[in-house]
Amino acid sequence: MTSAPRTTGDLPDDPAGRTLPQLLARNAREYPQLPGLSWLSADPDGDGDWKTLGWAEIHEHTRSLAAGYRALGVGRGDHVLMMMSNRPEHWLSDLALVRLGAVPVSVYGTAAPEQITHIARNCRARLAVVEGAAQVAVWEPLLADADTPLERLVVAEAGAEGGHVPYAALLREPAPEQFAKELDAARPEDPLTVVYTSGTTGEPKGVVLTHREVMSNALALDAVVELPPHVEHICYLPFAHIAERMLGIYLPCHRASHVHLCADPTRVGEVVRKVRPAQFFGVPRIWEKLSAAVRAVLSLMPAEQRTLIERAFEVAREHVGYRERGEAPPAELEERHVRAREDVLLPLLAAGGLDRVTWAASASAPMSVDVVRFWAGFGIVIMDAWGLTETAGVATSNSPKTGFRLGSVGRPVESVEIRTAEDGEILVRGSSVFSGYLRPDGSVRSALDADGWLATGDIGRTDEDGYLWLTDRKKEMIITSTGKNVSPALVENALKEHPLIGQAMVHGDNRSYLVALLVLDAEAAPAWAAANGVQADGGPAGLVRHPAVRAEVDRAVAAANTRLNRTEQVKRYELLAEEWGPATGELTPSLKMRRRVIRDKYADALTGLYED
Repeated sequence: MTSAPRTTGDLPDDPAGRTLPQLLARNAREYPQLPGLSWLSADPDGDGDWKTLGWAEIHEHTRSLAAGYRALGVGRGDHVLMMMSNRPEHWLSDLALVRLGAVPVSVYGTAAPEQITHIARNCRARLAVVEGAAQVAVWEPLLADADTPLERLVVAEAGAEGGHVPYAALLREPAPEQFAKELDAARPEDPLTVVYTSGTTGEPKGVVLTHREVMSNALALDAVVELPPHVEHICYLPFAHIAERMLGIYLPCHRASHVHLCADPTRVGEVVRKVRPAQFFGVPRIWEKLSAAVRAVLSLMPAEQRTLIERAFEVAREHVGYRERGEAPPAELEERHVRAREDVLLPLLAAGGLDRVTWAASASAPMSVDVVRFWAGFGIVIMDAWGLTETAGVATSNSPKTGFRLGSVGRPVESVEIRTAEDGEILVRGSSVFSGYLRPDGSVRSALDADGWLATGDIGRTDEDGYLWLTDRKKEMIITSTGKNVSPALVENALKEHPLIGQAMVHGDNRSYLVALLVLDAEAAPAWAAANGVQADGGPAGLVRHPAVRAEVDRAVAAANTRLNRTEQVKRYELLAEEWGPATGELTPSLKMRRRVIRDKYADALTGLYED
């Protein structure tokens, strides 16, 4: 087996054959002063200044950090676990470990102890890098677990290390002998990372991704996006999520772009306003929450101002409609659009830091068309995409360059091909499809059939123009007692079109009709109450009980039912005040619903909805 070309020379001619260390060396050589990583330094008031490293500094820093990890015994092929927020220690450690030939494995900060134990045993890591005292308390028991190989913890926060290795000490370690020969020797076929699925059902599975698979996906994604050189990226999703690993680590190295770390996702709006990025990615729940917040603000504006804004929305949506059909907008519409954008839309977007966005995207779950069309009113087309951890991210995407259809998840990118099985399940194969799942003995179990196809578990259809339209997850389809198949996501998105309904889950397996759990939107509900003269004590719980709110939700459910067939219609519902989230277990860390958890938690309420 031949070694990879040294990173001090030219990159391989085959772009998909490049490794992450080679890209880092290229960036340090060709863009030494260009900013690559920025983060906010915290102060006691919660504010701070941006600290920035250029690509030459990143290259040198990760070399020093790699020497520190090597001194702890980390070597080629070793898995190293990390549980930290989006802080520089996480990002830089990831690259330093890859330069060593080790395999970084990020773990969700909200992972349950049993999930952490499963991951630690499955990947056989001897070292974990954790954030602070709270994480130490979770991981420390594994050091004494005879079935877990974990031997040592590195702690990022100064003063929280106790008897464990301080992160700062890594940068003081001299490079061991032979270190220069060990560094940057990764091959395209080597594992770049293992990403554990977030576990909506069952235990997380370790998806092994190689340099070549990730680079193939990066190249395919670049072919369908329009971005300025060295574009900014706001990095706020967990690094345990494939989307953030691609957008926040691998694509920035590939593009020599600029990552802005946001360690606290609740502050992403603040960071967006400061950075004013040209690209922004959010899973559907993020776009839903943003649209709810904007709608709440708009609802409180004077009627005359709202009318002006609605007219601008209509112009922007008409303009987007021509683009969606691949047609040039008429000159008269183009003029009206320019005026509406400059006079109304851009000032509104600037208030939220979104006025420079040229590429807005979403993935991970079916997106409500209502949310997509809301943002189209601002002239922002959310380029919905679809993919899996197993496809190294994006497999299909809408594109400002090659075309889009609102409500679809686009067409296959260059690195994959797709087809649908007889039951509608989407199958995918290609150069960016994963190697397989990690076994505890270190081997990789392929999940592909004899012809290289991966059964994705998603149901969908492809239209005559090649656009993919998702229906739902195969395992989540509801089969009623009459044998009818229902997509819960389709019904839930219809229900969530009303601003009062922030979250929804429908239920009805082996039942004669559907019922739903609805969660009042935390941002939109108070604004709606204020606009409609509704006063209720007790916050969200008081609003849930208020007759006017209940009547409006009744109307919302009835309106949704008029757009659904009889089998899909919701007959009864329970209105809830407390939002579902990862911390309370109803959502995965990537903000997908854990339906089984919700059904168990609200079992009595669901049963009651079927009682006379």
